[in-house]
Amino acid sequence: MQRLARNGGSAELLRWLAGRADGWAGIASSDGTSLSASGTVSGAGPGTVSGGGPGTVSGRGTGPATGGAGGADGFGIPDVTALVAEGVQALTERGALAFSRDTGAHTLLLFPLPGYDPQGEDRAAAPVLAVVTPRPVAAGLATLLADALMPLSLCWEAEAVERKRRRVDLAESRGREAVLHLLMTGQLPIAQQMAGALRPRLPDPVRVGVVECPGDRRDEVARVCARADGGRSWIVRCPVYARHLILVMPAEDGPDQGAATDEAVAALVEGCVVGVSERVPLADTATGYRQAFHALAVARELPTRHARFDLAPEPALVVGHAGRQWAEGLLTPLLTHVPRRAQDPGSQELAATAASWLAFSSHATDHLKVHRNTLAARLRLIGELLGLDLRRLADQSALDLALRIRSTPAPVCTTAPGETERTASSGQRDGGAARALDLDEVLRRPAVQGWAARQLAPLAAPVGGPAEETLRAWLRCEGRLGPTAAELGISVPGARKRLTRLETVLRRSLLRPPSARYDLWLALRARELAAAP
Repeated sequence: MQRLARNGGSAELLRWLAGRADGWAGIASSDGTSLSASGTVSGAGPGTVSGGGPGTVSGRGTGPATGGAGGADGFGIPDVTALVAEGVQALTERGALAFSRDTGAHTLLLFPLPGYDPQGEDRAAAPVLAVVTPRPVAAGLATLLADALMPLSLCWEAEAVERKRRRVDLAESRGREAVLHLLMTGQLPIAQQMAGALRPRLPDPVRVGVVECPGDRRDEVARVCARADGGRSWIVRCPVYARHLILVMPAEDGPDQGAATDEAVAALVEGCVVGVSERVPLADTATGYRQAFHALAVARELPTRHARFDLAPEPALVVGHAGRQWAEGLLTPLLTHVPRRAQDPGSQELAATAASWLAFSSHATDHLKVHRNTLAARLRLIGELLGLDLRRLADQSALDLALRIRSTPAPVCTTAPGETERTASSGQRDGGAARALDLDEVLRRPAVQGWAARQLAPLAAPVGGPAEETLRAWLRCEGRLGPTAAELGISVPGARKRLTRLETVLRRSLLRPPSARYDLWLALRARELAAAP
C-alpha cells in the first residue's frame, strides 16, 4: 500500500483494493457522488457495473446498470451508484465509523476517510471509501480496508491540494493574460490596477520578448525565465500560440541591458528561440510584441537562437499630424458607433476586435475568447461602418495603420518641416469643412517615404529583382500561398521556401501572424507613389 501510494496515488490504491475485494472500490463524497472508482462487480449479462477510471461508473454489456439494491435483471448485481448513495446517507445519519449492507449476492462496505473530527462539524463532509464485494466477504478484507484508510486518506488530501494549486495557477495565468490583453489594447490604467494584485509590478519602459519553447516545456521555460532575470519580468503564457511565452521586461539603461534574459534563456534551454523588441513605453506594448515576433522569425535562422528587432521607426511615428487627421477621419464611424442593443459590441470592443484580427488573423478567436461566427459577424459590422472590404489586403493595411496611429501618443509623431499643429486643428476651426485626406497623400510625405525606403532596403538590388518579385506577387495575392505559387509558376512548397528566405532578408515575420505584410504593402505603395508623376 505504501508503494502504491507513492507511485500511483489514490487511483492505484483503489485499483489494488478492488482486486483484493474481487469487486468494486471507490471514493464517494458526503452526498454519495462517486469521486473516483475502479474495479468491476462480477457477474454475467446486462447490468454489470465497471469502473472506467477516476470518477467513472460505466456499464458493460448492452447498457448501463439498472435496478435497485436487490439486483438487476435477475442476476443479483447491484446498481453501485444508487447503492453507495443510500449507504452514505445511512452512514451520515447514524454518525457511524463504518457501515455494511448486504444486497443479495454482494456486500457494501463503507469507511469514512480519517483526518476529520468524528464529533466536529467536518465529520459530515468526510469522503468515504466504498467497496462492493461478493458474498461471503473474504476473511480479513474488512481489516485490510481499515488499514488502507490512512495511506488512501493522505493520497486523497495531497491530490486535493494539488488540484487547488492547479486552480490557483490557472487563475493567476488567466489574470496575467487579461492584463496583457489590456496592455495590447491600450487600456493602461486598468492594466496597472489589475497588475497591482500580482507580482512583479508592471515596469515602464519595457522590452517585450517572445520565447518559443520546445515541445510542451512552456512551464519549465517560464521558471527558467523567472530565474534568469531575478523575477523582474512579467511572464504570460501566450493565449494564441501554445508554445510561446510573452515577456514584458524592464528596459534598463545602457546598450547591453535587456539582452541578458534572451541570451540566458536561449543558452539554458535547448531548442528555445527568443525574439526581443526595442525599448518601448509600457503603453506601446502592442508595438513591442509585433517587434519581438518579427525578431523571433529571424532568431530561428541564427545559431545563437536569439535576436533583437532593429528596424525602426514604426510607420505610425512618421505620418505626422496629417496622418493622424486621416486616421481620425477613417475611424470616426467606428469610434462613434452606438450599438442598438445592450448585448451588442460597442465601439471599444469592435476596435479591439479589429486590432486582434489584424494581428492574429483566425487565431483572434483564441485571443478574444469568442466563437468564430461571433468574430465573423463583428468583422462584417466593422467593414460596413468603415466602408472597407476587409478581404482586401489594401483595406486591411489601411485599417491597421489607422489603429496604430490612434494608439500612438500625438506628441511623438514626426512633424515635417513647416508643419505645425495648425494642420491637425484646421478642420475644427473651419467647422469640419477641411478637405478630407486619403491614404495616398499620407504615404507621399517625405518622412513616410524615408520609412518605406528603410523597410525595402534589404531587398536585393536592382529594384524589381527576384526577391521583390516574390514579395509583390504574394501581396497581390492577398498573402495566400496557393495563388502566389500559381502566379510565380512554382509549387506551393517552393513559394513557402522563398517567403521563408525573405523573412531572413527582411528580418520580419511573413508567414505567421503578426505578419509584416501590412507594413510591406504600405512601403511598396509609397514607392509606387514616389515614382508616379
